[in-house]
Amino acid sequence: MSLLSIYTDYGILTLFLLALSAFTAGFIDAVVGGGGLIQTPFLLITFPKMPLPILFGTNKIAALAGTSIAAFKYAKKITFDYKLLFVIALSCFISSYLGAQIINHIDSNLLKPLILVILIVIAIYTFIKKDLGSIETKELPIKKQMLYGACIGLIVGFYDGFFGPGTGSFFVLGFVVVLGFEFVKASAYAKIVNCVTNISALIVFIKEGNYIIHLAILLAIFNIIGSFIGSHLALKKGNGFVRIIFLVIVSVMILKYGYDVLKVYF
Repeated sequence: MSLLSIYTDYGILTLFLLALSAFTAGFIDAVVGGGGLIQTPFLLITFPKMPLPILFGTNKIAALAGTSIAAFKYAKKITFDYKLLFVIALSCFISSYLGAQIINHIDSNLLKPLILVILIVIAIYTFIKKDLGSIETKELPIKKQMLYGACIGLIVGFYDGFFGPGTGSFFVLGFVVVLGFEFVKASAYAKIVNCVTNISALIVFIKEGNYIIHLAILLAIFNIIGSFIGSHLALKKGNGFVRIIFLVIVSVMILKYGYDVLKVYF
């Protein structure tokens, strides 16, 4: 499928909306994660007949492009502990793979009520704790950081493989609450880890030819633009801005999973 055929089949309005969704997803993902809550559903609606592996592979190319830009901008301003990053990324990679395997044997809808409860608790906790993520609250020994970081990677990585949307937001929350990071630093770490997990997934998608390059390029361009602006604002406006966006995204996730639960059980 070429870009011309996409235009012929869906028209300029659809291409405009695709570009807008990619820009918005890139912006939100760069700030606090959760861009998949916007871009993935829109692709599913726009291309209902497209095989899911091709859709996901195309989306991953765009997501990786945007996340890489955000990670680069954060890396110029934030000092990383690369040993800690490696431990988190490795544990996330392993558990994400396991989650993707288990989803074939367990109905994911059974766990959605639990995810909904967790999200509601997260929203209430973040709203009440006005100073959450405003400053770095813990100075853990490096061994504890690696242990706790590995646990975050295992749990959130499994979620990424099993469900997916909002993974970056869960990483941010874990880094803030467990490791004591402030929001901007937590977002920076989340971007690096997301790059690693996206690359590992793309190796499989590209190897199997599950992507449409022309569509991926279109999405990637606007994802990069959104990501560039989002990461710039996050670094410029600081933790208060990131906290607000985080609450908005968690609220959207609550609405999404709330709808999913009502649809299945009622």
